[in-house]
Amino acid sequence: MTKSQKPLKDHISDFLDWLEIEKGLSSKTQENYSRFLNKFLIWLKENNLDSIKPHDLSSEHIWDYRAYLARKCISNNKNLKKSTQNYYLIALRSLLGFFTERDIVSLPADKIKLARDKSERVVKFLSLEQLESLFGIPDTSNIQGLRDRAILEVFFSTGMRISELVSLDKEEIKNKKDIKDLEIVVTGKGEKTRTVYISERATDWLKKYLERRNDTYKPLFINLRSQSGASKRLTPRSIEKMVKKCALLAGLPNNITPHALRHSFATDLLSQGVDLRSVQEFLGHSSITATQIYTHVTNKRLRDIHKKFHGGQDLKD
Repeated sequence: MTKSQKPLKDHISDFLDWLEIEKGLSSKTQENYSRFLNKFLIWLKENNLDSIKPHDLSSEHIWDYRAYLARKCISNNKNLKKSTQNYYLIALRSLLGFFTERDIVSLPADKIKLARDKSERVVKFLSLEQLESLFGIPDTSNIQGLRDRAILEVFFSTGMRISELVSLDKEEIKNKKDIKDLEIVVTGKGEKTRTVYISERATDWLKKYLERRNDTYKPLFINLRSQSGASKRLTPRSIEKMVKKCALLAGLPNNITPHALRHSFATDLLSQGVDLRSVQEFLGHSSITATQIYTHVTNKRLRDIHKKFHGGQDLKD
């Protein structure tokens, strides 16, 4: 490990290159990190720390910066939400991780703790009974109902993001030799690819939907009302409206979104005993930290196990 003689601010350009080359993050993500770090550079300048070197950054500096984000940063006449504060902290933590990767002496990245806000960390998911009610809403006697049922089933089977689902093409499904259990590759955040698995049940509904398609349009899920080939691909907004409408008809909460189906996928896996690392891979999370929002499931299972096997009922005074 070496002590860099360059000020911290002079490492930002190399850090952004590292995000692209080493981490494979998109140019948009790099722009966001640059913007978030600029807030830190402004804070350094305001506190006469403009020339601070990586190895001189201390836990006290981080604490003062966190206090600044929480109390003095204003957006729309309000203090920053904790989730927004975390964007700035995550960017700074990634910069410290970059220093470690480059053998540059600096504060360890894990010294930066994220702000906690329980109200923003609640995961909305559906029970299996609620899912069955939801799946039963589309009228599968027509092609639109078949399409909607297939969408709902694929969401729950794969845990895909809505952006990943709308980008699927018909040939990715029709060209598969084994139409029972499908494995397809999707491109997620940061242009990272991963394999997703479509269950036999979901594949069944995809087959029924595709059997009713007699067009040559490329997208897997199409807007059946659109007359233009270019705009045939179903939009995320259209799918969100469909999911919300089905949820209301099924008597479910009106805040159910496609992402709730992704949460339901992860929750179901964990409740069946799948480990958190495997769920991380299924979801395409780059960090286990993102997957840890599902500890509400593992925590409950551990509590139940503890109660069953370690209750201390047989202990005598």
